Amino acid sequence: MNVLMVTSETVPFSKSGGLADVIGALSFALQKSLVNVKVLMPMYSFIDTKGFRNGPKFSFDMLNKHIEVTTKVKTVQNVEFVGLVHPYFTKRKGIYGDTSFTPYPDNAERFALLSMAVLPYLEASNYKADIIHCHDWPTGLVPYIVRESRKKIKTVYTIHNLAYQGEFSKYDILLSGLPIKEEIFSGGVFNSRLNMMKAGLSYADKITTVSPSYAEEITGKEQGCGLDWLLKKREEDLVGIINGIDYKEWNPMKDKFFSPGFSEKNLKNKKLLKEEVLKEFGLSREPDVPLISMISRLADQKGFAELLNGSPCLLEQMLIKQNSNYIIIGTGDKRFEEKLKELDNKYGNLSARIVFSNSVAHRVEGASDFFLMPSRYEPCGLNQMYSLHYGTLPIVHATGGLKDTVIDIGEDKVHGQGFSFSRMVPEEIEKAVDRAIAFYSNAPKEEFEGARIRAMKEDFTWVKSANSYKVLYNSIAN
Repeated sequence: MNVLMVTSETVPFSKSGGLADVIGALSFALQKSLVNVKVLMPMYSFIDTKGFRNGPKFSFDMLNKHIEVTTKVKTVQNVEFVGLVHPYFTKRKGIYGDTSFTPYPDNAERFALLSMAVLPYLEASNYKADIIHCHDWPTGLVPYIVRESRKKIKTVYTIHNLAYQGEFSKYDILLSGLPIKEEIFSGGVFNSRLNMMKAGLSYADKITTVSPSYAEEITGKEQGCGLDWLLKKREEDLVGIINGIDYKEWNPMKDKFFSPGFSEKNLKNKKLLKEEVLKEFGLSREPDVPLISMISRLADQKGFAELLNGSPCLLEQMLIKQNSNYIIIGTGDKRFEEKLKELDNKYGNLSARIVFSNSVAHRVEGASDFFLMPSRYEPCGLNQMYSLHYGTLPIVHATGGLKDTVIDIGEDKVHGQGFSFSRMVPEEIEKAVDRAIAFYSNAPKEEFEGARIRAMKEDFTWVKSANSYKVLYNSIAN
């Protein structure tokens, strides 16, 4: 089977978030399971061209002019990555904007070009794709274009986050030269806008998202982001497949950011790492004090409004009341950054670092006893899976992928490996954290260690996810 992945970003070449990790890892896992995968991506200016070879050239009409496109090709782990060379990508500093807060004003045209290049590329390369697998709003026009072409190629469209839909002026579609149909617009008669994600959802043969619970949640008004009616209508074609994690990068026994490593058979070294990290962050090294961490974008979605709003805020109350240490790592909303700095200066049991560091993320994940992840919504989530694999018990809001991967110890002592709460309010977050601390302090040692061992034995390999996608592909392939 031949699959063409179409994406705005992918490791190991371009990344702004988790989407890139998913594309790379899924493509490699599918290739190992005997699916022939190519990845079509923009060739951004920051991509190192070393090792790339020249690929096919092609052209098409767009923006009332003839567009000439060349490609650069590089094979990684038997997957062929095809970069589209065009000034829309090569002459820009970033993926969606120069910074994450300043999107390019012509993103509609840029990613319409990516979508419109798909069929001309297939023709020029003579690649006989059985499935075109598109990801998130930048590729939302692809299923629409394929359907209009009447080519016998099936399309799969994956929602990584429904909140970001690629909405632009309704007049932007005129620049592409595509037929105008109401399925590609959102809003009413007087405020209609081009909606790239809606186009993908309307025309793809199958729709997937990144966890079974999120697939269910987005068919309701609360998390449907205005498209719940469409997803409800297409419910039979909607499938939730949980993401995997990269066990080569996230391996507590062979983690390059700390040594010695640890495993479920040797947890002593996890305690040694905890002592190192506590010293590194200037926190109390008393052995009976649990370490709770957060590594996150500082945003409302991640629960920081519930943690930091008010006076005293919930986090401050917990710092005063609980005998526990907190490490919080991340960047984002300036008001949350400033509040964390203020609390860091005030309380000795909190260390807040307004940075993102991969090495720090690995060390803190490995050292912590608990990982707090009170997201308002979470399509899949990766940090809770990293935490489980590192024997760090997650404390989560039971939503989306968090609900699908974390089993509450209070509800299931045999299989439980974390703590969860169902209502997204400060008092419920506090209760869940209190339960975790009580478990750490009061449960017999073998019971706590048993939960850690269960967590570390969970299987979140990409092999499982790739097999689920293969089943889906086979169900629609010609």
